[in-house]
Amino acid sequence: MSDVVIHAENLGKRYRIGERERYLALRDVLGRAISAPARIFKPRKRASPNGDPTHIWALKDVSFEIHQGEVVGIIGRNGAGKSTLLKVLARVTKPTEGRARVKGRVGSLLEVGTGFHAELTGRENTYLNGAILGMRKKETDRKFDEIVAFAEVEKFIDTPVKYYSSGMYLRLAFAVAAHLEPEILLVDEVLAVGDAAFQSKCLGKMGDVAKQGRTVIFVSHSMAAVASLCKSAIVLDQGGIKTIGTSQEAIAQYLNASMGRHTAVYNVENAPRRVADLQRQVEFLALELEDYPTKLVPADADLHVRITVRGNETVTSFRFALTISRVDGLPVGNGFGPEVHSIQKGEVAKYRLKLRNFSLAPGLYHFGLSVGTGNERAGFRDFDVIHEVLHFEMLPPPGKGGTKSEWYPTWGSIRLPEPVTTKCS
Repeated sequence: MSDVVIHAENLGKRYRIGERERYLALRDVLGRAISAPARIFKPRKRASPNGDPTHIWALKDVSFEIHQGEVVGIIGRNGAGKSTLLKVLARVTKPTEGRARVKGRVGSLLEVGTGFHAELTGRENTYLNGAILGMRKKETDRKFDEIVAFAEVEKFIDTPVKYYSSGMYLRLAFAVAAHLEPEILLVDEVLAVGDAAFQSKCLGKMGDVAKQGRTVIFVSHSMAAVASLCKSAIVLDQGGIKTIGTSQEAIAQYLNASMGRHTAVYNVENAPRRVADLQRQVEFLALELEDYPTKLVPADADLHVRITVRGNETVTSFRFALTISRVDGLPVGNGFGPEVHSIQKGEVAKYRLKLRNFSLAPGLYHFGLSVGTGNERAGFRDFDVIHEVLHFEMLPPPGKGGTKSEWYPTWGSIRLPEPVTTKCS
């Protein structure tokens, strides 16, 4: 007997731009059944061609198989079709073409908190949401204490959830959904829930589910989470499958492609900022990674970043600060420039930021840069902040015979100095 539990064949999902998908109520189903004979003789409208600007394919020609007990990651940029794929597999939305066969009870963590009612208490919402997700009352009774303890809301379980903080609300919603016992679990970006400690707990729960031999489909922007949980992964790009392979192969392909979308020169004057309420007394205009236009940096090389800023006000004292992060988003270090600068209103000035002997391990990285006033002790007040710019790859040092030396991710992101061991008397 085949152990294939998910079989997707030429899946495609097309949306009309600007139109919301309509979900059918019972009256709609009955009405369509009554009018079915008349529709047989009604000429069908031909599908719009791919070039129709009023439509967009969220998925196109997606085919794959997943076997029982596999833990598979789905990765890709925003808009690649990851969430749409999970909605099709969960039967939340119907594919425009192709089909997906899913064998077994499915539990889905797609939109955490769907089904919660603001006027009901945490206890009442636990039972309501459990029922929506397919849990029987006896099953919810048995798991209730475990759910509440997992969500860390014991003191407020009989309080209406409209008084919950957003973190409490999401923790309880996730806890209910995570305690289902399906054969197949679909998880969409669980790391968006809660603080760092609760995110770690979420990952642990997903790991427990995987160890029980259940099938897990895991969508995440955290490459570290995908690498730790999943043995295989699928890379989606513009609605189609780019790569299917081991998680390490898929992650490497995705990160290399992501880095390839950027150049060594960044014009950031009109780039969106994550922090929208900054005054931008001093504003970033352009950034450039000097010396390495290919973005391939030899081991132990110094880095020079050319920064162009504009003074929107006269500022007598400002400094630059930076963070270096792996491309999966994990920060590996930050620093504040000791030099204090000044600028006149309307002045455009250029600066060179130097980084020496920072000993990064081989891998893919990017910068985050800020300009502001103050210091790490008294507090740093940002004027402008730019995230995820100046992508580069740190090459491994040459090994014996001229070949590149090996480096394993478990060793970390910083290459420590060679340790010296001496015998103690």
